[in-house]
Amino acid sequence: MLHLARTGILMRRAWNVVTGLLSPLCQPAAIRRFSIPRSWLIAYLLLIVLPAGIFLYGYYARSADILRGEVIRTMQQALKQAGSNLSYRLERIEDISDAAFMNANLHSYLSINSDDQSIGTQIKVIEDLRYLVETVQSNADVFHVRVFVDKSKLYAEERINFFTLDSLMVRPWFHSIIDGNGGIVWTGVYEESYLGAPNETILSAARMLRDPDDYDKVSGVLMIDVRQDILSTILSELQFAPGTAVYLVAEDGAVVYHPDAALIGTAVEPHMLDALNEGAEGTESLLLNNVQSDVLYTTLDPTGWKLVAQGTESQLSPATQRLTKRSEWRSLIEYVALFLILPFVLLAIIVRGMNRRVNHVITVIRKEGKEGKDAIDGLHELPAVNGDFHMLERSVDHLILRVRTLVEENYTAEIREREAQLSALQAQINPHFLYNTLDTINWIAIGKGATDISMMIDSLAKYFRLSLNKGNTIVSVTDELRLAEVYLEIQQSRFFGSFDFKVAAGDELEAYRMPKLILQPIVENALLHGIRKAKDRKGLINITVELDQGDIVFVISDNGIGMDEELSRRLLTEERVGSGDHSGNGSSYGLFNVNERIKLYSGEGYGLSVSSKLCVGTSVTVRMKAELATSRNS
Repeated sequence: MLHLARTGILMRRAWNVVTGLLSPLCQPAAIRRFSIPRSWLIAYLLLIVLPAGIFLYGYYARSADILRGEVIRTMQQALKQAGSNLSYRLERIEDISDAAFMNANLHSYLSINSDDQSIGTQIKVIEDLRYLVETVQSNADVFHVRVFVDKSKLYAEERINFFTLDSLMVRPWFHSIIDGNGGIVWTGVYEESYLGAPNETILSAARMLRDPDDYDKVSGVLMIDVRQDILSTILSELQFAPGTAVYLVAEDGAVVYHPDAALIGTAVEPHMLDALNEGAEGTESLLLNNVQSDVLYTTLDPTGWKLVAQGTESQLSPATQRLTKRSEWRSLIEYVALFLILPFVLLAIIVRGMNRRVNHVITVIRKEGKEGKDAIDGLHELPAVNGDFHMLERSVDHLILRVRTLVEENYTAEIREREAQLSALQAQINPHFLYNTLDTINWIAIGKGATDISMMIDSLAKYFRLSLNKGNTIVSVTDELRLAEVYLEIQQSRFFGSFDFKVAAGDELEAYRMPKLILQPIVENALLHGIRKAKDRKGLINITVELDQGDIVFVISDNGIGMDEELSRRLLTEERVGSGDHSGNGSSYGLFNVNERIKLYSGEGYGLSVSSKLCVGTSVTVRMKAELATSRNS
C-alpha cells in the first residue's frame, strides 16, 4: 500500500509538471511572453526521461538475452535429437557388421591355406562368400560390401566384392583398422570408384578379420559401405537459420562430413577442438576466423564423432538482426516521446506487457519438454505484433514444431524396429511343432523296441522345453538345475560310461528365480574341455547349490585335466570369439558372456570365479543375488 501511495504521488506531481508546462502555451495572449525555463527542461530530462529510457532499454536487452538463450537451448535439443537419429542409423550398420563378423563360414573360408587351390574348394568358397555378401547388401542402408583378402586367394582379384589386402594398405585409415583389433572403425566420408559405375561418396564401417587357426595372422578386412545420404538426409532436416553449418568432427579434430566437400578432411581450430572435448554435449561462444560464433555440439555414441552446428552469434538471420535493432531504436524513441505526456503510466503498461510476453514464451518452451504438443499452440494465444518479439516468438514456435517432428520420427523408427523383431520371431521354429515331432519320433522308437533311442529323444525334448521355456528369460533355480541334468544325461548317452554327475540342491530353491542358460555353458565346458581331454580316467561332475547371506551360490567342479592360472584368469576377462570344438580338442567359450550376464542381472559384486589346477580339475563358483519370484514380479 505504501508503494502504491508513493507511486500515485509521483504520478500526480509529474502530471502537474506537464500541465504546468503546457497550460501557459494554450493561452494565445501568453504565447508571445511565455518561455519554458531551460533548467526545468534539463531537470525533467535528467530525472524522468533519461532514467526511464535507460531502465527500459536495459530491461529490453535483458529480455532479448533470455529469449536468445531459450532459442539456443531449443536448437540444442533439435541437434541432440538429430544426433540420436543418426546414432541409431549407424548402430544398425554396426549390428549388420557384427552379424556378418559372427558368421563361421567367413572365418573358415578366409583361413584356407594358399596351397589348397582345388577348383572345387575355390568354387565352394566363392559361392558361400557371395551368398553372405548378397545377404548383407540386401539391407536398405547398406550400399556395398567389400572383403579384402590375401592376394594368394584366387578370388582376390574379383574386384567387385573381393579385393587384395595390399590394395587397402595405401588408405590412410588402414592402420586404424588394424589397431582396432577386430573392432569397428568408421572411415569418414570419402569418394570410392566401383567397377563399371561412377564414383560414389560414401563412408565405411571397417573391421579386421583374424585367422581362427593363427590368431596373430590377419586374414582379411570386412568393409560395409554406406552412402553419404545417410548423413545428409538427416542433417538437412535441421531447419536452422541460413548460414548455419552442420557438420561432423572426429575425435582428433578432423572434419569427417561437411556440406562443403572441400572442407572434408580439414582440421578444426585447436581451441574449438578443446571446447568440443569438454563434454558429450554443450554450447560455446568462440572466435572462429575472426568472427564471434555460437557452436552447438552433441556426441554420436557409436563413433565418438561430434555433431556440430556453427553459426553467427545470435543464431538468427541477418535480416532479423537488422529488424530487431531497428525496432529497438524505434520503440525507444516512441517511449521517450510518450514519457513527455504520461511517463509513469506508459512505463508501467510497457513493462507489464513485455514481462507477460517474455514469461509466456519461456513457459511455453519449458512446458514443451514436459507436455509435448500440448505446449505448441501456446504462442498463438498471444496477439500478433510486429518487430523483434514477433520474429523471436515465431522462431521459437518453429523450433518447437521441429523438435516434435524429430521426436515423432524417432518414435516411428522404434515402432518399425519392433515390427521387424516381431516378424523375425514369427519366422522361427514353432516350439509346439518341435515338441510334437519329437514325441512322435519317441513313440515310433518305443514301438520298434529301441528304448535307448526313446530315452535319448525324451531327454532331448525335455532339454528344448526347459531351454525355450515359452520365451521367458527368467526361470526357477530348479528348472535351471534340471536343464543342466538333462544336458548331462544326453551327453552320457553320447559318451557312454565316460563320466558321472551329481547334483545337490535343497527344495527351498524352487521359490527363487534366475536368468536361464547360466549353468549349461559351464557344465558343457567342464565336460568337453575338462573331462573329455582326460582320457585315462572316468570323469565326475559335481553341482551344488546353497543360499549364502541373501545370495545363491552354485559350485560346478570336475576332475578333468584342469588349466594353468593364467588361462583361468583370462576366461573371465577376455571375450573369446569362435565356434568352439565340441569334440574336446578346442578351447572353452562362453564363461565371459555368462559372467557379464550375471553382472547385468545382479550387479558388479556378482559373477563367476574359476579355480583350477593342471591334472587335478576345475571348480567354477557362480554367485548371484537371490530373488524370490514374488519380488521379481513386483
